[in-house]
Amino acid sequence: MAHQIVTSHFATDWINISKISKFILFFSDKIILGMKYVLNGTIWVKETNMCRSILTFFLVWGILFLISVQDTYSVDSQIPEQELKKNAPKVYLDCTRCDKDYIRTEIVWVNYVRDRKEADVHILGTLQRTGSGGWEYTFEFIGQKDFSDLRHTLTYASNGTDTRDEIRQGYVEVLKRGLFPYVLHSPIAKYITIGFKQTFDPTSVEDKWNFWVFNVGVNGSFSGEKRQKFGSIRGHLSANRITPELKMRFGASGNFNESHFEIDGSSITSTSEREYANGMIVKSIGDHWAAGGWVMLHSSTYNNLKAEFITAPAVEYNLFPYAESTRRQLRFLYRIGYSYSRYREKTIYDKTEEHLLWQALNVTLEVKEPWGVAATYLEGSNYFHDFKKNRVELGGYLSLRLIKGLSLTVSAGYSRIHDQLSLAKGEASLDEILLQRKELETDYSYHVSLGFSYTFGSVYSNVVNPRFGH
Repeated sequence: MAHQIVTSHFATDWINISKISKFILFFSDKIILGMKYVLNGTIWVKETNMCRSILTFFLVWGILFLISVQDTYSVDSQIPEQELKKNAPKVYLDCTRCDKDYIRTEIVWVNYVRDRKEADVHILGTLQRTGSGGWEYTFEFIGQKDFSDLRHTLTYASNGTDTRDEIRQGYVEVLKRGLFPYVLHSPIAKYITIGFKQTFDPTSVEDKWNFWVFNVGVNGSFSGEKRQKFGSIRGHLSANRITPELKMRFGASGNFNESHFEIDGSSITSTSEREYANGMIVKSIGDHWAAGGWVMLHSSTYNNLKAEFITAPAVEYNLFPYAESTRRQLRFLYRIGYSYSRYREKTIYDKTEEHLLWQALNVTLEVKEPWGVAATYLEGSNYFHDFKKNRVELGGYLSLRLIKGLSLTVSAGYSRIHDQLSLAKGEASLDEILLQRKELETDYSYHVSLGFSYTFGSVYSNVVNPRFGH
């Protein structure tokens, strides 16, 4: 309101500027005439003009000073907005999948800071998929400094058919409710009203689809230049049913890619295709255990697979309760499986098909805390007919806030590979190698990425200005 008052005063002053100018000139002339009378007309024309300029200068600045004083008092006569915001809780919003600009424009009665150590409230947001294809947002409100004894958690679940705008409206309402206990201890509390929305009594949900969610889609992309063309077509369908007791996921997809090149008067065309279908059923067994299995059908030109069938029962133990999965997990997943493979070309082991038994153990740790995010996994697998045919994979991700404003991000993975049973016999062609159309023999693979980020300056991040985009 204070800014609006100032704007209206200045608008009025500038609209009437012509009247003010006429008044200043008229008043200056009267003063000069008075001076001539007092000095018996001894002021010459040149001196008259100089006196008029000096008087006009002082009159203009005097009026502007009075206007500024008036505006200052108009602002100060209202509730001091800056003083209110100064004493508002400082909030650090730690949610990578949230629309932070929208949140800042909808919740304006707190101060947003860019470093968690400056905050009175650290909002730690995590999310995971729901059975309907939507997202469940979990917001943990962690009080700091004077609010260190105040900590609570709220959740928001969107539907699979919700738009992005509906989703962000939903979690903003949850954030408002979560911030209210902290605002109660600030001067802004007296200017916040409480509303009540009528709700239905809690009842059991009657779902005509029995919690089944279906999705089907197809997409294609095409691009080209004078001497090269690319095309890709992909289709997919899925059927999922997820309840606290039982999780079922079924899906199928197909992908076809083609690349065409004109080089020195000759043409090179390369294609690849992949078809995939799978099913998974998992039964909840208490807060820490789960049991189920997979079924999979697979065909791939890259992996030399004409057809592959896999089935694998599995059991999992989570050291932490599954209810805490958005914050921390330490899962041990064991699978034992059977696979039948029919190959497109004879393999390096002179096989055109084979039946195999195998096992795999996966250990996954995921932690999200105010200091950052850490995730790592270790998986080992082998075939029973030859334990030397095995694979070990280790990978992880770390996003760590080292000190105020300084962050470290690391992502890495390494695989020790001795189980490429489907490798085609013979050498791959040059275009198959360059376009990655065929799997090549290797005994390892790795990837590493490392980055630092340092932010300094003002700790406040309240302002949203969308001009010229981001």
